[in-house]
Amino acid sequence: MEATSVPRATTRTGLALFVIMVGILMVAIDTTIVVLALPEIETSLHVALSAVIWVIIGYLLTITLLSTQVGKLGDMFGRVRMYEFGFLIFIVGSALCALATNEATIIGFRIVQGIGGSLIMANSGAVLADTFPPERLGRAYGFSSVGYNIGAILGILLGGIVITYISWRWIFWINVPIGIIAFVLALKVLKDSGKRNRQRLDIPGMVTLGAGLFGILWGMTKLATDPFSVEIFLFFAFGVVFLIIFGIIERMREEPMVNLSIFKIPTMTPTLLASFFQGLANFAVLFLVIMYLQGVRQFTPLHASLLLVPGYLLGSFISPMAGRLSDRLGPVLPASVGLGIQVVALIIYAQFGVSTPVLVVVLASAVNGIGASAFFPANNSSIMKVTPDAMFGIASGMLRTFSNVGMIFSFAVAILVAARSIPRQLAFAIFVGTTKLSTQVSAVFTSGLHAAFYASTVFMAVAALLSATRVLKRSPKKLNVDSGSNG
Repeated sequence: MEATSVPRATTRTGLALFVIMVGILMVAIDTTIVVLALPEIETSLHVALSAVIWVIIGYLLTITLLSTQVGKLGDMFGRVRMYEFGFLIFIVGSALCALATNEATIIGFRIVQGIGGSLIMANSGAVLADTFPPERLGRAYGFSSVGYNIGAILGILLGGIVITYISWRWIFWINVPIGIIAFVLALKVLKDSGKRNRQRLDIPGMVTLGAGLFGILWGMTKLATDPFSVEIFLFFAFGVVFLIIFGIIERMREEPMVNLSIFKIPTMTPTLLASFFQGLANFAVLFLVIMYLQGVRQFTPLHASLLLVPGYLLGSFISPMAGRLSDRLGPVLPASVGLGIQVVALIIYAQFGVSTPVLVVVLASAVNGIGASAFFPANNSSIMKVTPDAMFGIASGMLRTFSNVGMIFSFAVAILVAARSIPRQLAFAIFVGTTKLSTQVSAVFTSGLHAAFYASTVFMAVAALLSATRVLKRSPKKLNVDSGSNG
């Protein structure tokens, strides 16, 4: 009996990992594929140039706001159940996006997609932590990163084919069969084994954080396309006031959205902050490089995106090895080295000129992909290895929240810095892919991109320093942390 039980257990965990990879792959496809579709969506649905970016930001903002709360739902009602529910919502949201008729519906339905995406992303890490022992968790996260990289590649390749030869609506329809397959697999393979922990949702926290982030993001987005005005100032002020209210509410509530008690774990703060600064630095790269390739080098959105594929492809090979390394040596070294490699990639990006060889663009993408693939498995597993079992969902959700807040602000900061050398409307149109630059303006715009890349370099260096400081902190296997109080 014992001889057959081990292979069966191994087979089940392998299938569980595959299902998680499919879920992450699906969410990743939808991130890169939509970037390619922005010009078509803008034209087809008559979306204003300043609003089309909310097709991306609205999706990310929804995942950011809900991640800790849907992670908490997983702790309360079952992580697998919430993960599977995420597939259903994502499928419905995708179908609705494909049927969108105007600016309001496409942005609104993307928010529905974001709700499903938040359930998938926030609970996937917790499901892995329930399924795999701590000594194999880094490897599991390494393979989950493979799912993201493959999804990003498929998003670029499928997006180019679908948009060129069929219709932008099929970038959303394609999620429906993938989602149904993933949902059926999840029902058959995944089993809830984690501890249940009864809690209450923090609705006031969600509302005030959402209002605060929305106000600041809307102000920054407006500033990217329009000159500074009283209206923009009021949006910033609105956002700051609500973030202050959010902080006050969180300190008063017994079961807050951001559970401050989790920060009692010695390595938790630098790990989450490293995730935030990495997102702040790295997510901008996608936009900045596409702006450079489409605006300065005159490439089509598809051609520009294809040049980023080598980075994702190389990352698919590096992630499992980095995960195994983090299991053997601990997470600090691979995560910190990965961030250092990304600093090098950003410095290469900052050297781009109007006639930089395409091979250098591919090289920078490859270096960046290696660094990111070393960082994510190690950083993700480091949090779950020290988190109490009953708080896996909250910890996974907080990791997603910190990373996504950085990603959301990354785009706005990149646009603002890059647009300092040319009119804001022109910079925005370059990113969307609806215009090109003359030779004279290209040189000026490239200098603006240099400033944005150097800003990202600083953020990435901060992330590397924060990650490295974890060697100075005591990192026990598990701590008993009160899951329902700030105290």
